[in-house]
Amino acid sequence: MNRISARISAIAESATLAVDAKAKALQAAGEPVIGFGAGEPDFPTPAHIVEAAIEACRIPANHRYTPAGGLPDLKAAIAAKTVRDSGVDLPAAQVLVSCGGKHAVYNAFQTLLDPGDEVLVPAPYWTTYPEAIGLAGGTTVEVPTDERTGFRASLDQLEAARTDRTKVLLFVSPSNPTGAVYPRAEVEAIGRWAVEHGIWVVTDEIYEHLTFGDHEFTSMPALVPELLDRCVIVNGVAKTYAMTGWRVGWMLGPADVIKAATNLQSHSTSNVSNVAQRAALAAVAGPLDAVAEMRAAFERRSKLAHRILSGIEGVTCVEPEGAFYAYPNLTGLLGRPIKGRKADTTADLAAVLLDEVKVAVVPGEAFGTPGYARISFALGDDDLVEGLTRIADAVDAG
Repeated sequence: MNRISARISAIAESATLAVDAKAKALQAAGEPVIGFGAGEPDFPTPAHIVEAAIEACRIPANHRYTPAGGLPDLKAAIAAKTVRDSGVDLPAAQVLVSCGGKHAVYNAFQTLLDPGDEVLVPAPYWTTYPEAIGLAGGTTVEVPTDERTGFRASLDQLEAARTDRTKVLLFVSPSNPTGAVYPRAEVEAIGRWAVEHGIWVVTDEIYEHLTFGDHEFTSMPALVPELLDRCVIVNGVAKTYAMTGWRVGWMLGPADVIKAATNLQSHSTSNVSNVAQRAALAAVAGPLDAVAEMRAAFERRSKLAHRILSGIEGVTCVEPEGAFYAYPNLTGLLGRPIKGRKADTTADLAAVLLDEVKVAVVPGEAFGTPGYARISFALGDDDLVEGLTRIADAVDAG
């Protein structure tokens, strides 16, 4: 009899968290490591949100259990915020507040999938998606994309991947890890295709406020209202409001799905920390001034990262359109000496960069696309330039 269940033994460690943990451990040991691993804004949580949490600590009601599905005031504010930002109008009763966006993803797939159900997942993808699908008994069907398509899946690709077992399409725009943003017309076309074939859509909108230049976020169920009965929206405060550590996310969807997911959560985590929920309420119901400032900084850094990466011999990089990631193609560096060492894979290359120049990146193997790497530019400008310059110098030195 196995000590660890086969279900849990099959889970792969989160590559992004593993890289970030290793970088932080080296930093704590005095190593001058620059970490491009974590998808975590370097800004502090806006002051008015912090003050709301401080005040919440003084209220005895927040010291007690509250409804498993979330504080009623927060659910109402999330519903109102979703109308404002996504153009989707759902009642507060169709909101479930969860322990971060990752928990919302987990709840969504646990609620929707039976063993053998297939989920179409455009690759590159965030490392957690296939694990959450697998834990629900589902099967991930990868739909490959690359820089030639702007890291966007086409209708032809989705149709070619569809089978009679396809139940869900996972849709993410802006994308983690590529920073790709789907144009409005493509979002609508994909939504209508999903409706035509009776396919559910789980749409992750957590980077909705982080788009650059002329690129704009559009919510699929807002463009295709007929999809609402087969669509789950997941989101959270982590990226938009620099609240990664507060652990508040949510899902919105049809009433029966939200009721079932709430039942699930009532037996797992129950309610999210009430203090964190009060902070999230201040975030989603408050002004977006700080969000605009952060977005401007990320856009500036995206151009800086793109310029430096594109100047490295053997590296090509699509300019990020949103989120806070660059996703360069590093195949031109494989097999070449870097600080006297050669790497045959991008996983090997990431190890070389960390060992030799103290720069931590997440290899593309973690996102289903070997040959690439995710580089988060959610860190200070000086560290961004220093880290990318170290990579460039190491490549030049051979």
